[in-house]
Amino acid sequence: LYLIKIAMSLHEEFDPASHQHTRYNPLKGEWVLVSPHRIKRPWKGQVEKAQEEVIPERDPNNPLCPGSKRSNGQVNPEYTGAFVFDNDFPALLEEGPAPAKTDHPLLQIEPARGTCRVMCLHPRSDLVLPLMSSEDVRKIIDEWANQIAELGKRYMWVQVFENKGSVMGCSNPHPHCQVWASSFLPNEPKKSNEGQLEYFKNHGRVLLLDYLQLELDKKERLVVENEHWVVVVPFWALWPYETLLLPRRHVLRLPDLTTEERDSLADVMKRLLTKYDNLFECSFPYSMGWHGAPTGSAYEEEGGHPWWQLHALYYPPLLRSASVKKFMVGYEMLAQGQRDTTPEQAAAKLRELPELHYKLRPSACEHSA
Repeated sequence: LYLIKIAMSLHEEFDPASHQHTRYNPLKGEWVLVSPHRIKRPWKGQVEKAQEEVIPERDPNNPLCPGSKRSNGQVNPEYTGAFVFDNDFPALLEEGPAPAKTDHPLLQIEPARGTCRVMCLHPRSDLVLPLMSSEDVRKIIDEWANQIAELGKRYMWVQVFENKGSVMGCSNPHPHCQVWASSFLPNEPKKSNEGQLEYFKNHGRVLLLDYLQLELDKKERLVVENEHWVVVVPFWALWPYETLLLPRRHVLRLPDLTTEERDSLADVMKRLLTKYDNLFECSFPYSMGWHGAPTGSAYEEEGGHPWWQLHALYYPPLLRSASVKKFMVGYEMLAQGQRDTTPEQAAAKLRELPELHYKLRPSACEHSA
């Protein structure tokens, strides 16, 4: 029977939507195992809490709210837009003794300096980004750019990122993100830099601009687009509904965006995140962040890294419903990344979703009233 199955499979035509295969991620130099047949398996594992937490508009005991006192005794101002402050428990400090060099190749150690900041996105605790006004989202984008421009003068890398939802390790429901700046190039952007540089040397073109054109031609992984931005589920996506957000023109860093591109970015972010929330009708969890050309004087002296293209990455964990997520354990930790649906299937689901948030539908509004 086994031999018969093998013989039959040799004559079966490959279908990427049905048959296992691997895909290459040029930004990481890694392969992803795609196993579309696996999604049919029954699930009896952990189920995340599906009901949404009722969050007050303002909680005086929440240290991120306007006017609240934080753990270090400082009181937040009555901010009305984005508000940035130094993290009270930073992973990186600006000053500190440097470690002594070692001669052994297996015991390498290097100094690490930096700073960590918290950025509150809005004064209201109960307002998620897709439900904010375009003007409020634009203020967030401007503050991201300001932080990168300021910290980029002193540090090699500035990482803007947001962990949304407790399932992604977010310990406070108030909408906020973080900005970490470091004196070194971290592992993920280092791999991305190497991949983009190699492609630039071999082809004389920008990797992500060539990739963007492929996606615009094929349209099978396209999720949402506007005049200046395109969102796709990348060909090499690892997370179930992972997306890649790209500007249409060549842009190195977030501060380089024009006024029109920033307005357009606010629009495309709201539309993408509305689709995310509408997928399972929940406040969709994710980790997201911006990658642009490295900063600091050393990199500017090398020509500014013209092989780079600014992009944002969204990594959401939910797989089958608001209560079932993808676990990156076992094989993913010890061998290589694996996904259960194809990126094309994920993109089709997101693309077909409405752009009116489920909480703003007439029935939802009547129910809340």
